Amino acid sequence: MSPYFGEFFGTFLLILMGGGVNANLDLVKTKGAGGGWLMMSWGWGMAVFLGVYTAIELGGSGHLNPAISIGFAAFGQLDSSLLGGYIAAQMAGAFCGAVGTWAAFRKHFEATDDPSKKLGVFSTSPAIPHRMSNFLTEAIGTFVLAFGALAASSPTDTLGALDALPVALLVAGIGMGLGGPTGYAINPARDLGPRLAHFILPIPGKRDSDWSYSWIPIAGPILGALIGAGVYSLVS
Repeated sequence: MSPYFGEFFGTFLLILMGGGVNANLDLVKTKGAGGGWLMMSWGWGMAVFLGVYTAIELGGSGHLNPAISIGFAAFGQLDSSLLGGYIAAQMAGAFCGAVGTWAAFRKHFEATDDPSKKLGVFSTSPAIPHRMSNFLTEAIGTFVLAFGALAASSPTDTLGALDALPVALLVAGIGMGLGGPTGYAINPARDLGPRLAHFILPIPGKRDSDWSYSWIPIAGPILGALIGAGVYSLVS
């Protein structure tokens, strides 16, 4: 199986399920409305587990994240010749996953009046808008993700695809520990792919897609992943 297909399908499932967590919490008349930040963090952790496990089983790396792929390629943890294909597959999977979430919750998008809640199903936004602080938060969170993922990986590969479990727990922990200021994108594909879907989809009563903020969940995670992979290469 192509590693690119593994990355595509794993990222598709990540965003389909993670976006579903957002929709359950924020859209009106869902059974999960008002579930809270703990549900958000654990739900995204489980979405990561499903996506990473599936991607590895289908021949991908399980990164599901352009920032992680860039950081790992920069420090020899990924064949750099695969990088462009990985990023394209991750972005396409994220876009398609967001479309799937919209299809599953179409009636709830129609029933929800708040346009910012609708956007929040797809993309992240800061609790307190401040570009440098928001950028720093995303970089720190992704530093923890990159360093933690490398530290938690099994050098003998005895767990195989079950290496997805520590990564899932790591993402849930980042959400509970560092996620509040920005909603913890920590992944350019996780934010940009769904934001593009929000822009394109015929969602009734939607607002603009907040493109002025969109560079932060791209640039912050890339910097954080580069630092995290670099620090790991120095200390390991």
